[in-house]
Order: sequence, then structure tokens, then C-alpha cells
Amino acid sequence: MAVRGDYASASGIARQWQFDIIVADGFVLTELAGVVDVLRIANRVCPMPPFTFTYRSLKGGLVSSSAGAYVPTDPIPAQPRADYVFVIGNTDPDNPELSLARVISDYTYRDAKVFLLAEAASRYIKDKGAEDHATHWENASFLRERGAGFDAKFSIATEHGPVVTCAGMGATVDVALAVIGRHISGAARMTVADIMLHENIRDFSSMQPFSGIKTTTTGDQTLDQCIKIMQANIEEPVPINELVNALGLSNRSLERKFKSYLGTTPNGFYREMRLAKANNLLLNTTMSVREIGLACGFPNGFSAVYKSFYGITPFVLRRQRRAVGPG
Repeated sequence: MAVRGDYASASGIARQWQFDIIVADGFVLTELAGVVDVLRIANRVCPMPPFTFTYRSLKGGLVSSSAGAYVPTDPIPAQPRADYVFVIGNTDPDNPELSLARVISDYTYRDAKVFLLAEAASRYIKDKGAEDHATHWENASFLRERGAGFDAKFSIATEHGPVVTCAGMGATVDVALAVIGRHISGAARMTVADIMLHENIRDFSSMQPFSGIKTTTTGDQTLDQCIKIMQANIEEPVPINELVNALGLSNRSLERKFKSYLGTTPNGFYREMRLAKANNLLLNTTMSVREIGLACGFPNGFSAVYKSFYGITPFVLRRQRRAVGPG
């Protein structure tokens, strides 16, 4: 069942990235939501929805999660065409539907990137005798008890060519955020994380929480501090020269950090952060367009800036949303 995001533009979509999400009976609902909600929210905050996703299973039809919730699925095609595949973990690591070597091969042959979560990763590790792969720490214990001659890694994910093995559970959100970060801006990705109340975005090498390792949102503590100042000053943006003074950096050093970690400039990131908040207020409040502009640090020219980024004026978008109703 193919699903798009919250809204889509009628034209101008140059490229959308397709995600196939594979489930089997007993799948972990937390992990499904960790992928789908990241994609859905990203589609809402980006100028044009960049992602589509389809629920799949070996046979198609309704598939039940361990929590008793069902999802309708399409069968896995003989010649799959997805860009990314997520195989959701399962309460039963011995479920035969997690043995997907042929399916994985079909996808990777067509240049898809395959992400195996928790039990799906464990099954892959066991079937392949694969070393240096990650899975949930509980499953790593099961592998040892079943006589595996090696230990799984305790990072949240490991990448080996087209196959990524992952810890799953709450770390699924981090992995999904990392994937969408390949196709959307750093500010948009940060906005998705903020909407999900996901404070720290961990990279693949981050250790699973029991290790006690501390992480940062961006990978750089000074950059984290800068973004927190920006987030606290949306209505009255802080000039960049004041930011660098507060951080004890030069303008050039701050620009390098933004370019290196987020692929943008400080001003560009700050502007997009404010536009993302404006978009949220526009779609979810009754504030006037002028009030929204003022609340997001655009005392003048808000509609023009908004249209230059989202391709539509705030007045028109709000009218269209009211016409179709909530969804």
C-alpha cells in the first residue's frame, strides 16, 4: 500500500525517494513508527515531499504487530524498485519470514540500500555468519547463547556496502534521520527531530545506551550550543556576529562547522529553522500570516521569503489546507 506524506505539490517534484518497509507477523510497532513518522514529518516540513513509502510482506495482506495493530501490505515484487528498504524487527527472532537472503539480494542488485533492524539483523548475522555487524544488545546475547563464534557490535548501526544492520527499537529514529539527511537539508532534518521531541541525533557509530556513551545532536558541542541559541531566539534572531562572540569563535570557524556538519551556512540554517516554525504555525494555528511572520523573525517580506522556499504563498497554502480538511 503506497503512502505519501501529509500533503504534496501538484507539480515540480523532480525526485522522490521510495522506501519499502517489510514486516512479518509479530513485527515491532515502535520500529515501524520510527521509520514512517520520520518520513511523514519530513514530507510535511520540506518544500516538496521528497519521500514515498510502501508497506510490504512476503505474501501481502494484513500483517499483525506484536501490539495487535495491523497494517495492510503489498507483496514484495520479483523485481523491486525501492531506493531504501527497512526490514522491521520481530518479537520472534526465529520467524522464518526474517530469512530474507534472496529478497535482500534482489533489492541490492538494483542498487537499494537495505536496513535490517534488531531481530532481522540477528537473523542475517546468524544465516551469513557475518562478523562486525550490529544488532540490539539483547539479540547479541541470544547469538552468544546459541554458539555464535563472534560477538555482534554494540553500535546503533553498522554499514557494510548496501546492507546496514541496526539495533532497532528507539535507535530506528536515529537511523531514519540519518537516511533522510542524505536528501534534505540539515535544518529540515533538525526540524523533523524537534517535532518528534528527539533531542540528540546519534550517528551509526554511537553506542547503544547501556554503554553510557554521551552523544551530541550534531556531533560538535559548540555547534549544538549555537543551534540552541538560535532555537531560543526565533522571534528576534540573533545576528551572526553576536553568535560568534557568545561562542568565542570567528565567523569563518562557525561557517566551517555549519558547512562540515550540516552542509549549509549559519544564516541559511537559521532562516530555514524559522521558516519551519512558521510553516508549523501556519498549518496548525489560527494566527494571521502577519502574526506568524513576526513570531518567526520576519517583520517584513515574510510571504515572499516563504514562497521562495516552499513555492507557494502562506495564504494559498492555508486556503488549500482548509479546503481538503485535516489529514
